[in-house]
Amino acid sequence: MASQIPLRAALAGALSLAFCLPALAQQPAPPASPPAWAQGRSADQANSPLAPHAPRLTATPAAQIPVSSIRLPEGFKAELWASGMPGARMMARGEDGTIYVGTRTIGRVYAVKDENGTRTPRVLAQRLDQPNGVAVRNGSLYVIAINKVLRFDNIAQNPNVEPVDMTAAFNLPTEAHHGWKFAAFGPDGKLYMNIGVPCNVCTFDENKHALIVRFNPDGSGREVVGQGVRNSVGFDWRPGTNVLYASNNARDWAGNDTPEDTLHRLARMGEHHGFPYCSGNAWQDPGHTGRKCSEFPAPVALLGPHTAPLGMRFYTGTMFPEAYRGRAFIARHGSWNRDTKSGFDVVTVTLNEDGTQGKVEPFLTGLLNTADNSFSGRPTDVLVMPDGALLVSDEQTGAIYRISYQR
Repeated sequence: MASQIPLRAALAGALSLAFCLPALAQQPAPPASPPAWAQGRSADQANSPLAPHAPRLTATPAAQIPVSSIRLPEGFKAELWASGMPGARMMARGEDGTIYVGTRTIGRVYAVKDENGTRTPRVLAQRLDQPNGVAVRNGSLYVIAINKVLRFDNIAQNPNVEPVDMTAAFNLPTEAHHGWKFAAFGPDGKLYMNIGVPCNVCTFDENKHALIVRFNPDGSGREVVGQGVRNSVGFDWRPGTNVLYASNNARDWAGNDTPEDTLHRLARMGEHHGFPYCSGNAWQDPGHTGRKCSEFPAPVALLGPHTAPLGMRFYTGTMFPEAYRGRAFIARHGSWNRDTKSGFDVVTVTLNEDGTQGKVEPFLTGLLNTADNSFSGRPTDVLVMPDGALLVSDEQTGAIYRISYQR
């Protein structure tokens, strides 16, 4: 009889569990967290089909790259300079002429060298976390990923060199959302980079995010150059002034036409440029009313709503006509948070004498088909070459175009 007591208990437990199973099965699963890009979406936008465009992660055959679709002002010519670089984004030129290309989703850094007119890219580094930022100084290539800084010394003479890991010295934030970097060495020899906001729009540490910062090349001496810059993925110094200008991506889910993306003049060290309180053309964010737009310097130029201006450089060459010299060239990556797409092009900005206002004009078009709201390319960065030609990277096709002018 004693041996039956455990059996009875086991049967009772099994029956109890059997009765509970239907109830357990009926419990709803916990709601999934929305993806980072959907943060800030209102209830009436919950079923919106708008979402970021997934980049191609395989090589696009040269014959399928839409060079023939590109439209430029009279006298300018576009040609395919290099291809076979899935995810190609920001560019930096080494002292020997090698072009280094960062990426995001695919996690690679490419090196492209012109050898007697042949340009075959090779993978310099891979399996990194969004190594968007590349910069060169004194023969060393700096690669900046989300929370990693690598320095490849003597890279031209030793392309297979093991990098020096400088991550601890720079101590960058770890957040991935808007954590990809643009990087460049300034006229002062310091390494500048952006640190984007870790959300679409939110309350955050304004001394840690939505910044442009600079460091000594060894990672020491961190200084805040500008605050309230939501997500700048391109900046440059105006020739003859050494004043820094930066493109900026405004927030999403505030409507098709608000707020506008912008170009900013960072003339005063540490100055606040508005985000999250104010964006675009004095547009006050309804969720952040603690400070007013009148407290912040106005943008130099409005670059259109959701156009995603990324790489920008001032034209310092002599190949292009005189009217283009000193203009800012800006790659507008193209919208996703807008029903009617915009961007997917390169524009120029002509500044007034004191550099406080700019006139925006189209330059490279043809990659956006307004008839069916489709696109065939996404310009991402621009780079002025020693001969005065302009390189334009295209993340969508993994290509680099060369823009030249014939007198």
